[in-house]
Amino acid sequence: MSSRNFPTTKQNGSEKITINTLIIDINSQVALFRDLLIHIGQPRDCPELREKIRKLRRTCVETCKHTSQLILPNLRSSVAEGFPVDNPNLVLLFFMSQLFLRELTKCHRLVQIIPMDMSGYYDNRAGPSNLGNVISQILLCKQITPDFHQEELCSIINDSHEISKILKEMQEYMPKQENNLERSTALGEELTHQWTNKNRRNSLYKNMGLLCCIRRPNYL
Repeated sequence: MSSRNFPTTKQNGSEKITINTLIIDINSQVALFRDLLIHIGQPRDCPELREKIRKLRRTCVETCKHTSQLILPNLRSSVAEGFPVDNPNLVLLFFMSQLFLRELTKCHRLVQIIPMDMSGYYDNRAGPSNLGNVISQILLCKQITPDFHQEELCSIINDSHEISKILKEMQEYMPKQENNLERSTALGEELTHQWTNKNRRNSLYKNMGLLCCIRRPNYL
């Protein structure tokens, strides 16, 4: 699949509008990607759905990469000149990329345990990446049956690495409170769980005390 052609601008105002548009696109793409994954293994699952998921996944990866390439250079320049970094679009892109990475992990597991026979679908059209197979056939002088399932798994892994790389680059410029929020998410969930259990115990003891107060005396 060819790379998506993104608009490039030199003016700060136009570039800001472009970034805002891309952020909105990524939000819609991640949401749609998640919705499509729900149908894997369901009655609506078919080769056409898998191809739609593949194309949307690649589009979302390219959009995230392009948006980060628009945001990060300006942030690096600001930091180098000693200016404070405060970019709402960076925060939005960071958290949406995190959501997308989680969906990629889920996508890999679903495709792994629920494979789809794509051989018939690609009989009359080019597969996702069949150039290597064509070259191998020429060199080895024999027919090679492409493994679409394995190619898809490898492609998802590569996309996950790309998004992880983008997240790592953005992490350096994230506001401190956002960094602390992200790192303390797991701890917060654990503390919430402990606090809930403690409240349940306190509530239980309180109710037991109330029952003891309203119990009828034995001598009546």
